[in-house]
Amino acid sequence: MFAVVKTGGKQYRVTEGDVIKVEKLEGETGKNVTLDQVLMVGDDKGVKVGEPLISGTVVTAEVLEQKKDKKITVFKKKRRHNYRRKKGHRQEITVLRVNAIGAAKKAAPKKAEAKAEEKAAPAKKAPAKKAAPKKAAAEPAAKKAPAKKPAAKKATKKTAE
Repeated sequence: MFAVVKTGGKQYRVTEGDVIKVEKLEGETGKNVTLDQVLMVGDDKGVKVGEPLISGTVVTAEVLEQKKDKKITVFKKKRRHNYRRKKGHRQEITVLRVNAIGAAKKAAPKKAEAKAEEKAAPAKKAPAKKAAPKKAAAEPAAKKAPAKKPAAKKATKKTAE
């Protein structure tokens, strides 16, 4: 059985027992991680493709190591301009071993807890919200200054010279 999972913006084809390097995920060494973005699952019977994801299917994996990947050198140059820049980068990665591919395990709530929640729900009511007082519309109109009229232009006498 194989699955295609999406994590860190990349897609990985995995089978049970595979060891993969992915972008850093939260989790300590030895802990289990669930990858729930499963795009495709296949086996001897056929292939099931999600639209875009397959709901209810997860891939569980064990965190083997948290480390930095090999160094990548970034070198920029513009010829005849004396422009050279050299930078390096080491991406943090998580090494995973795929343990199982299958349906997600849902924790069923206990019956006693479910009944207690039903009884508690109607007892708690949200307090009614008070409406904000409306402001009178007359106040802003009274504060407005009257518009100024433009000054009249002086008549000029044309003299014939």
